[in-house]
Amino acid sequence: MPAVRLNTKRVEKPWGRTTLWPGFDNVADGGKPVGEVWFEVPGRQDFVAGSPDLLIKYLFTSDKLSVQVHPDDARAQKKGMPRGKSEAWVILDAEPQASIALGTTRVMDKDELRKSAEDGSIEQLLDWKPVKKDDSLGCPAGTIHAIGPGLTLIEVQQNSDTTYRLYDYGSGRELHLDDGVEASDPVPYVAPYKPHDAEPGREILDDGPAFVLERWTEAGKGALKGDGRPVWLVPIAGEGRIDGETLKAGEAWLVDDGRAELELGEGMDLVVAYPRTGVIDGLWAKA
Repeated sequence: MPAVRLNTKRVEKPWGRTTLWPGFDNVADGGKPVGEVWFEVPGRQDFVAGSPDLLIKYLFTSDKLSVQVHPDDARAQKKGMPRGKSEAWVILDAEPQASIALGTTRVMDKDELRKSAEDGSIEQLLDWKPVKKDDSLGCPAGTIHAIGPGLTLIEVQQNSDTTYRLYDYGSGRELHLDDGVEASDPVPYVAPYKPHDAEPGREILDDGPAFVLERWTEAGKGALKGDGRPVWLVPIAGEGRIDGETLKAGEAWLVDDGRAELELGEGMDLVVAYPRTGVIDGLWAKA
């Protein structure tokens, strides 16, 4: 099956921005800020059984996102959802002092977590980690987290829209304390995976259990061989070609069967993701 260019959906958010990122049009004068751009498979419904395993987004932040958590597969499936939501981020740009909260500063029990969410002290109990351009972070399901302002990032996640808000800085938006506390692992964050280079120009950023996340920066031409797994390609910069079509920043592509002809030009910077654990050796067989 040939590679498919994914449709984009701009999502307005109060914490979003009007100035976005190369490859995306800025918001028109007087328009509402855009916080997310989603990449969706044409004609295929998201968030249901049989939908694609992964969802790719860009995020543009000017304010803090809510303190939140996502359920794992087992908890989600008990509630009739097809999957939970683990995610990972690639930081494209970060203002000075930008940070992301991951985990708590100490081990907490569920009663203490709920009380801290109710009285707002949870914000001070989060581990706010400074981030910079080109950092990558994995956020397994169950990890309490919050994304701070001044960030542009790519988010790769399991294809689920289940988010439990624990705290939202007094905004008045609905919270989900029963489900959120039950789904949370209120412990200090330990990075689930240490990035490493698999080969020149191919960095492995995250490996499972829900998906593998890579970043490619070497030019070349050859065959993509996904070992039966679908592969998502997200160009950050530069240009290339996939199955004869132009590949450029601001797009995302899905190769359903993992097989395509791929050519990356000089200066190409590409995020690559595919479901399940286990790095695919020889994913790009260069000519």
